[in-house]
Amino acid sequence: MKETLLAKKELLHKEVLPAPATRTYPVSFFSLNFVIRVLLLTGAAFFCLQVFAQPGDAMQKETEYKKVLTERSAKIVNTIGITDSGVYDKVVNDLVNQYIQLNTIHEQSKNVIADIRSQSVSAEEKTATIKRQEEKKFSQLLQLHEQFITQLRKDLTEEQVDKVKDGMTYKVFPITYAAYQDMLPGLTSVQKEKIYNWLKEARELAMDEGSSDDKHKMFGKYKGRINNYLSAEGYDLKKETEAWQKRIKEREAAKSK
Repeated sequence: MKETLLAKKELLHKEVLPAPATRTYPVSFFSLNFVIRVLLLTGAAFFCLQVFAQPGDAMQKETEYKKVLTERSAKIVNTIGITDSGVYDKVVNDLVNQYIQLNTIHEQSKNVIADIRSQSVSAEEKTATIKRQEEKKFSQLLQLHEQFITQLRKDLTEEQVDKVKDGMTYKVFPITYAAYQDMLPGLTSVQKEKIYNWLKEARELAMDEGSSDDKHKMFGKYKGRINNYLSAEGYDLKKETEAWQKRIKEREAAKSK
């Protein structure tokens, strides 16, 4: 291979040498050939740079993406009181892998649905096919969710597992549950239990969503269900919310004195 490269180098060297003095050509002929050679060589070099740069760019993006996920996961794990460094690293790694797999499932499903929408079929057929794809995605997410929780329970207590779940969903569950109790201090034990269980269910589903917005939308869906339930129980939520906001302002004012 070395001999071949040397031969090519020698050939290229000979090609770019000026012609013998006994042969005469117009200056423009040599200029044109020189320009063509430069363009061809430059173009080849640019092409090689593009080809070899793409894998490098992809690798860099993947590294940066994993770094972001590792930092996010570490912030969550830092709140659950792990004292063993080995367990700490393992749980962080489990979280990173969970985020990566969740993203893979959501992205693949999004691409499949985009392809379905672009097909020249009836609206009814598109709707049915998209529904099947959504069901497939839900099944994949459910399986991944169960595997993830099972893995966490090997190293963490139930209380710590709950903290991981809250960390993955921005603590919307405990914050919202506390807000309902603060807004409606007269809630019965049955009503509190229903609200608690609905928000807990929302957290399980929100954990598997692919973005912050989608996680909050999942909680929004369940808060709508809770509000409908409370309205049916006789609460005027608009009036209760206004009174609650007034109490909050009064508490804040009292703290500032």
